[in-house]
Amino acid sequence: MSDTRTREHPDDRKTFRASGRFAGDRNGSGTHEKETETERDSERTEETETETETADEEFRCPECGGHLVTDATHGETVCTDCGLVVDEDSIDRGPEWRAFDSAERDKKSRVGAPTTNLMHDKGLSTNIGWQNKDAYGKALSSRQREQMQRLRTWNERFRTRDSKERNLKQALGEIDRMASALGLPENVRETASVIYRRALSEDLLPGRSIEGVATAALYAAARQAGTPRSLDEIERVSRVDKMELTRTYRYVVRELKLEVEPADPEQYVPRFASELDLSDEAERQARQLLRNAKAAAIHSGKSPVGLAAAAVYAAALLTNEKVTQSEVSDVADVSEVTIRNRYKELLEADDAGMLA
Repeated sequence: MSDTRTREHPDDRKTFRASGRFAGDRNGSGTHEKETETERDSERTEETETETETADEEFRCPECGGHLVTDATHGETVCTDCGLVVDEDSIDRGPEWRAFDSAERDKKSRVGAPTTNLMHDKGLSTNIGWQNKDAYGKALSSRQREQMQRLRTWNERFRTRDSKERNLKQALGEIDRMASALGLPENVRETASVIYRRALSEDLLPGRSIEGVATAALYAAARQAGTPRSLDEIERVSRVDKMELTRTYRYVVRELKLEVEPADPEQYVPRFASELDLSDEAERQARQLLRNAKAAAIHSGKSPVGLAAAAVYAAALLTNEKVTQSEVSDVADVSEVTIRNRYKELLEADDAGMLA
C-alpha cells in the first residue's frame, strides 16, 4: 500500500508562516487606525456634550437649577421655580415705541432719510435722478432715456397734487435759493420754511405774491436766529422790491404773532470783520464801542447796520489796521457819509464812558 500523503516542503512552511505573519501585521495596523478614529469620535462627543451642558447651565438657575425665562417688559432674567432674578437692566434692542396692530406699526416705523421742512412733501416722496445711467454707471440707451424722462414727468406731477403743494414747492425753492445767496445756515432755512407753512395754512397769501411772503419769512427767520441780514441785502437777492418786502414782513409778523426782537448791531460785527479780514482785537473793540453806545443811549433811532459798520471802522482805526471807509461801505452796503457821522458819535460816547 502506497503512502498517498505528501510531505510539506520546509520552504513552503516558511513561506506560509511568513505570509501569516505579514497578514497579521496588516490586520494589526488596521485595528490601530480604527481605535484612533474611535477615540476621536469619543472626544468630539465629549466636546459636544460639554457645550450642550454649558448652554444648559446658562439657562438654568444657579440656585435651584430651574428654568430661566427673560422678561422683556422689565428687562430681567428670572427663574420660574424659585423666582431668583439672575440678570436685570438688560438692553432692549427693539424700537422705543409700541404698536398694537400692523397699521400702527407701519405708521410709527421710521426708515430712510429724516424728514425736513425744506421740501414741500418733507422729503417723503421718491426722487428720480437726472443722470441717465444705471446702477453700474453705464449710459442708458435712447429708449431707456425716453422712458426715464416720462417717469420723471409723472413723478413731478404726482408729487404736487394740488395748488397748495405747487405753491409750497415754489416758495421753498425760492427760500433755499435766497438763503444760499446770503450764506444763511440750515436752521434759518428750516425756520423760514415753517413760517411760510404757517402763513399758507392760515390763508395769508391771497393778494400777495409767493416771492414776497417767502422773502419776508426768510428775513424774519434770519432775525430770530441771530444772523440778520439788512433789507438792502435781502432785496438784492429777492425778486420783490424793498417796499413790498417791508409791507409783507409787517403783515406776516402781525398775523402770525412772531416774536422778533429789534436787530442788535453787535450781530453784524462778526460778518463785517470777517469780510474785511480784521483781527480778533478789532472785533472785540467794535463790540465794546457798541456797548458804550447802548449805555449812552445814542443807538436809539439809528440803523443797526450803520452803527455796526461805523463801529468796525472805528475799531480798525484804534487797532492801527488799514481799512478805508469805502471798503467798509461796500461790505456793509451803507454810505460813507453814514459811516463818518456814526463813528464820530461812537468815539465820543467811548470817551465819555472812559471819563465817567
